[in-house]
Amino acid sequence: MDIMTTNAAPQSTVTPAADPLEASFDAVLRADEHEAKIAGLRTDVDQLKSDVGGLRSRMDKVAAAAARPVLASTVAGEGGEAPVSAAPEVKSFIEGYLRRGRETEVKSLSSASGPEGGYAVPRQIDALIGRSLLDISPIRAIATVVQTGTAGYRKLVTTGGTPSGWVIETAGRPATATPDFAEIAPPTGELYANPAASQAMLDDAAFDVQAWLADEIAREFARAEGAAFVNGSGVNQPRGFLSVSMTDEPDDVRAFGELQYVPSGSSGSFGGTNPEDALVDLVHALRPAYRQGAAFVMNSATLARIRKFKTADGAFLWQPSLAAGRPDTLLGYPLVEAEDMPDIAADAPAIAFGNFREGYLIAERSATSILRDPFTNKPFVHFYATKRVGGQVMNAEAIKVLKFSAG
Repeated sequence: MDIMTTNAAPQSTVTPAADPLEASFDAVLRADEHEAKIAGLRTDVDQLKSDVGGLRSRMDKVAAAAARPVLASTVAGEGGEAPVSAAPEVKSFIEGYLRRGRETEVKSLSSASGPEGGYAVPRQIDALIGRSLLDISPIRAIATVVQTGTAGYRKLVTTGGTPSGWVIETAGRPATATPDFAEIAPPTGELYANPAASQAMLDDAAFDVQAWLADEIAREFARAEGAAFVNGSGVNQPRGFLSVSMTDEPDDVRAFGELQYVPSGSSGSFGGTNPEDALVDLVHALRPAYRQGAAFVMNSATLARIRKFKTADGAFLWQPSLAAGRPDTLLGYPLVEAEDMPDIAADAPAIAFGNFREGYLIAERSATSILRDPFTNKPFVHFYATKRVGGQVMNAEAIKVLKFSAG
């Protein structure tokens, strides 16, 4: 028993001595782990401070950029207004080709063959030209416009409508008559403009090249095509709607492609004591299906006379627009001023009324080409812009003309 007691005593004294030592080691390990975690947190905090500083710097740059005056024109895009020059291809075209004449920067962006034919402008600048044309070209604003990728455009239309019939659900479908087709192929021509600017203007960073060029091209294009859409001969240019043959025969009798005119009742003037009667006759010569969307077209001299017409109770036939962006009206229909319409004279078709979206077709190439020419007229740099445009009456029933004749 004594031996067992002696052997057991050392065991009971060694075990308690080891516990504090292990506890101290654990405490040291835990302290090291805490210090490592604290060091990691300090690193994360420093990284966050650095990120915040970078974000503040970027925000300051954005705020400074937003405070600067905008020099570039804008085009509407998804999500709001975006600068035209923001796109890389537009910047290369403007800064490289238009300002400095470097062709290498636009060869990869253009489908044109080279300097002989010019380079196709980026679609953003072409859109600026198109919107300006729509605003200042009166016939384009009310006609049907199609974009083509080839030199010619052709369309088949039925001359008498598509035959149809009525049957019950289970009855056979008898064959209808074969419709008659006619081909619409608008005559086209090369429309060009040649604005010029000095090299000093092009070198000025504050000079908005794309806005100036788009405005100059659009104004010249609008002047030339406005005359062609009304009176064009169809030879190397569109055929105007007043250049087609006219007759006083109604729709059911008149040959396809001929316009119907309504006589005013007096040669060179409105006939009768009630001159507005001729306008009413003109409106009702158009079928009801085409009156929705119809408009009057005349020049300002003719409009000046019509604005003085009054009804029996003293109300003016002409009414001003009641909202911004809305046209003036005549007998409740929109009024479009086209200066290329003829003045009131003997046998002159001075007033047109119709649904031009149904009646007149404009076909054009989708891209405008520009050739930079710094040599022809030094010290000016010319920009030779070209575009293929065609036009023709596609539905003569949708357009009527008031002819100032006795009958």
